[in-house]
Amino acid sequence: MKINIYIVDKKGKKELYEPLVEHYRKLCRPWAQVEVHEIFGKEIARAQDQGPAQAQKSYTQALERFRGSGYDIVLDPEGREVTSEAFAELLKDRQVVNFYIGGAYGFERSFVHTSDKSVSFGRITLSHKLVKVVLMEQIFRGLSIIHHHPYHK
Repeated sequence: MKINIYIVDKKGKKELYEPLVEHYRKLCRPWAQVEVHEIFGKEIARAQDQGPAQAQKSYTQALERFRGSGYDIVLDPEGREVTSEAFAELLKDRQVVNFYIGGAYGFERSFVHTSDKSVSFGRITLSHKLVKVVLMEQIFRGLSIIHHHPYHK
């Protein structure tokens, strides 16, 4: 199984969050290859300065090329909140799963609606880097549930 995480975020603060991301990536290795792709460039930076609509459009344009190569799941505050067991079901029996974490302004509604699923980690606002860590932990937890590993208990 291959799991891709596409996140609209500037690279940085690796010393704070990257050890946790690496920790969960290592734990997932027996069951899945997990890759994190940080997407950010001058176009996105310019668009964010122009406002929310332009920023959302730039996120969609940057991430659209990765869609369609697997089961696409968008993290979205308006998405469905799921239990860890339901999250595991999203991963079960899939060859490729792509997760998308938007930029500061979230995604255009069309990007969310044309994805296979949208999931919310709650109504609170978290930094992108922290969401990436939470997602990595939930991926490991989901894989643990699928493979009857005791981590989930």
